[in-house]
Amino acid sequence: NPVAAYLDIANVIKLAKEHGVKAIHPGYGFLSENAEFARACEQEGIVFVGPSPESLSKFGDKTMARAIALECGVPVIPGHQESESTDAKQALQDANEIGFPVMIKAAKGGGGRGIRVVKDPKDFEAEFERASNEALQAFGDGRVFLEKLIENPRHIEVQILADAYGNVVHLYDRDCSVQRRHQKIVEVAPSVGIPEETRNALLADAVKLAKSTGYKSAGTVEFMVAPDGSYYFLEVNPRVQVEHTVTEEVTGIDIVQSQILIAAGWSLPEIGISSQKKVTCRGFAMQGRITSENPEDNFRPDSGRIESYRTPGGPGIRLDSAIASGGYQLPYYDSLLVKCIAKADTFEHAAFKLQRALEEFRVRGIRTNIPFLRNVLRHPKFLTGTANTSLIETTPELFDFPSLATDIPSKVMRYLAHTVVNGTNHPGAIGSFPKLSHEPTAPSVPAEVEGSPRSGWRQVLLEHGPEAFARKLREHKPLLLTDTTMRDAHQSLLATRLRTHDMLQVADYTSWALQDCMSLEMWGGATFDVSMRFLHECPWKRLELLRERIPNIPFQMLLRGVNAVGYTSYPDNVVKEFVKKAHSSGIDIFRVFDSLNYIDNLLFGIEAVLEAGGVAEAAICYTGDVCDTSRPKYDLDYYLDLARKLVDAGIHILAIKDMAGLLKPKSTTVLVSALRKEFPNIPIHIHTHDTPGMGVASMVAAAEAGADIVDCAIDGMSGMMSQPSMGAIVNAFRGHQSLDTGLDFRNMHSLSTYWEQVREQYQQFESGMKSSNSDVYQHEMPGGQYTNLRFQSMQNGLIEQWDQVKESYRVGNLVLGDIVKVTPSSKVVGDLAQFMVQNDLNDKNIVEKADKLDFPKSVVEYFQGYIGQPPGGFPEDLRSKVLKGKPIVTGRPGESMEDLDFVEEGHKIAVSHGKEAATELNILSRALYPDVFDDFYATKMRYGDLSVLPTKAFLRPLETDEEIVLDLGKGTTANITYKAVGEPQANGCREVFFELNGVPRVVEVVEEKLLTESSKPLAREKAIPSDKGSVGAPMAGQVIDVPVEPGQIVEAGSPLIVLSAMKMETTVSSPCGGTIGHVAVVTKDNVAIGDLLVKIERT
Repeated sequence: NPVAAYLDIANVIKLAKEHGVKAIHPGYGFLSENAEFARACEQEGIVFVGPSPESLSKFGDKTMARAIALECGVPVIPGHQESESTDAKQALQDANEIGFPVMIKAAKGGGGRGIRVVKDPKDFEAEFERASNEALQAFGDGRVFLEKLIENPRHIEVQILADAYGNVVHLYDRDCSVQRRHQKIVEVAPSVGIPEETRNALLADAVKLAKSTGYKSAGTVEFMVAPDGSYYFLEVNPRVQVEHTVTEEVTGIDIVQSQILIAAGWSLPEIGISSQKKVTCRGFAMQGRITSENPEDNFRPDSGRIESYRTPGGPGIRLDSAIASGGYQLPYYDSLLVKCIAKADTFEHAAFKLQRALEEFRVRGIRTNIPFLRNVLRHPKFLTGTANTSLIETTPELFDFPSLATDIPSKVMRYLAHTVVNGTNHPGAIGSFPKLSHEPTAPSVPAEVEGSPRSGWRQVLLEHGPEAFARKLREHKPLLLTDTTMRDAHQSLLATRLRTHDMLQVADYTSWALQDCMSLEMWGGATFDVSMRFLHECPWKRLELLRERIPNIPFQMLLRGVNAVGYTSYPDNVVKEFVKKAHSSGIDIFRVFDSLNYIDNLLFGIEAVLEAGGVAEAAICYTGDVCDTSRPKYDLDYYLDLARKLVDAGIHILAIKDMAGLLKPKSTTVLVSALRKEFPNIPIHIHTHDTPGMGVASMVAAAEAGADIVDCAIDGMSGMMSQPSMGAIVNAFRGHQSLDTGLDFRNMHSLSTYWEQVREQYQQFESGMKSSNSDVYQHEMPGGQYTNLRFQSMQNGLIEQWDQVKESYRVGNLVLGDIVKVTPSSKVVGDLAQFMVQNDLNDKNIVEKADKLDFPKSVVEYFQGYIGQPPGGFPEDLRSKVLKGKPIVTGRPGESMEDLDFVEEGHKIAVSHGKEAATELNILSRALYPDVFDDFYATKMRYGDLSVLPTKAFLRPLETDEEIVLDLGKGTTANITYKAVGEPQANGCREVFFELNGVPRVVEVVEEKLLTESSKPLAREKAIPSDKGSVGAPMAGQVIDVPVEPGQIVEAGSPLIVLSAMKMETTVSSPCGGTIGHVAVVTKDNVAIGDLLVKIERT
């Protein structure tokens, strides 16, 4: 036990004698109030710098000190019980006699340890045991006593100094009322707002107590001053206190030096204090205790390596600390890091100076209470100078940290260190990162136009509104283009892995070069969840940053109707709030579609967009072939009938979304001509994929048939599963009398060169497809799904049967009823295809075997109607066997779902990730993807905003001496250079060495390959954050109680483990109900944050 080593009197004395020590100063804690230690020093001829053993016995024992106060006529707290006890039941009887509320206090305690306030008798025994146990751990004595709780008092203490010749002086008073867990965090000398007669009485009583006992050395007499002005003796601390510094600053007396001189036999006059009149008080001093604690989590202690430490300075600022960059904050002792003291002429000036000093601190690697201290110092209650001990618990706004600073470079270095030690493991990546000769170079806007205002269709939209915007689109004769490079193109080619960093590099040039484009499709679809799931980026931040860089071109997103950007149905209020926030964050045009073309789902999505004030572009998903008479289900009448219903709903733009590339030129001409004839006034927008190589021809046909807008991608990101080439379409109509796009192909070439370079970095995520593939006309797989399904097949061990998976995709579509295939319906078909290959199923035997099979969840939910109703209905013979009696939904799924409680969702986020995480946008993200968001935010808390990393540094480990530059915004950058990695350590970690802006930094990382059965003693098993039943340690510390065992049934909230760290005991409760499957710790184990404590099999 690390604490026990400091309480080992025999070994301390032995060590002192071996080294010829003549005197011992015991400091603040440990043995400083231990009479046995002082007596042992005396017996061995070692000077104890402090009071005599007799004084320590009298005042170190709180009950004896109270008796002395009574003898001296000093007021004491009423209702005090004289007996000390470790018997909880007897103590409860005493508490009932005193009357609740009561305070349980350690008999040998101090520093706030071993104290509990109990207001309800039913909580008494549990709190008594905790206080007694904490006292035993801290002082080696578990006895506690009871006092009547004086509510909302001020904590005022008097510093005394006495010599061995009967001379006693006070050094005035201190206000220590700002406390948490009965431990002081802000102290002021002298106190403010205390009536002078009360102050004089406190000073006189303090001197009287010291003189009555022949006290020698420094000491502190503590009082409680009640709201009515009465005061009560609390205790005497027969030692120097943490807050002695503020007294030193206002009196000019070095208290520790005085202690040593008095111990050496000097009198107060010899020190320079001939009388009380010689002690003067000038100005005000204020101390903030900076601790390694998380104020948002009940001041939970934090521990670990201090990665960086930078301090303030200047006149009137004093720092007392013993920490430095690279050092460790251990979990076994006090959480105090540094004392920051400010001296000024007035109380207000001292508060301002201390606040300024706190703002200049930089402590990285562990959490601190600095943001909380700053809130205290600027709060009106504190600035009155009369705050009482209930300030923290009655002022919740002290815990609001709206502008909580984050140290991005330090956190990002943890990620870089992790990849150096453990490598990268990006899901979907095949092979190693390519050897690149240089970083992608973004083209620059010509100097002659740099900084000049840029026009674009967004200005038209903002000035005239959606309806007029749509009219002007229709009146515009040249062909308009939508660039999909930042959304569907990379979703189709690179499994949606394109990072925000690469988009931002070219955003400014895009704003200039493509200003004549109708829109940029850059958000929605799979980009939302992949941003969080695999790229560890916030999709909302991507939207915000790109909107800032590209203010002139409308942004377009893909909205899956009632599915929003998810793969299932959501409550109506979630979808509407999402659309509202997306629009206010920068999305202008919402391409609303439904994966089954289910009209009820489409109409709801359109309604949500219109209510939000966005441009409603309703998309009919295209499948089959309007010219193929052998498949009459999706003939021309089908599309025209659906289009009529959408136009009647008040849409602004009508779109055809060909997600697989099935549109052939002839079919395009037939469909677009028919739509243009029936709807002459509405803009028509055509989207396709170039999988079979027919995309450019089909888009040319669409334009010639009357389409106003077509989708395409920058050449370097076009073709195959992506959209057709923008350059090809532009050149196809170059010089055309009416359809010339007006875009400069030279600018597009510059963009293409950049995107080709960027694409090289993502080679590991390419589909492996080398050319166009016309078999899409058979399997009809969407372009955006092709790479993802191939990756899933690889994960499922089916990559060698990829051709069979594609054939089963075709067959599965027919088995499901020949449906429209786009997310999430395409996922249903894809899951079924892999299931059919795994189970050797075909169109004939699948119905026969269905009642004996457990189908994928997506297939079951499809048949339940959770994503809507397919054209022509469900194949009932298969449906009944798949569902096996499960309930079905007959209408729009969202209609029967209860609204989501956003307040409750915010509370869940605050509990899991901290109050600052519970923003409106995060609440929406979690509502759509609960587990994905939780994992994303946990990664963000550990590694910071990884979107600032260059892509090479994100995708592969840095090389020795490789330097990267982080753009932190507002002209701020950070240079990080990787230098070396150390050898494995005994704790299973390695040290990784960096330079941050030229300053050496060290990051410690667990080497994961050492986490094997043979090396379990080196590193503990870690909890899995996304698994509620995997319960991890919320703080570093020592296990002091394990009240559960395997097989035990627990409920949510049941106590699992009791931890102790830095004077604080924490009971870890069960987050869910279930059965204890595994207990990973035993009593006295030392654990780190995140170590697995208990595994619960959830019910």
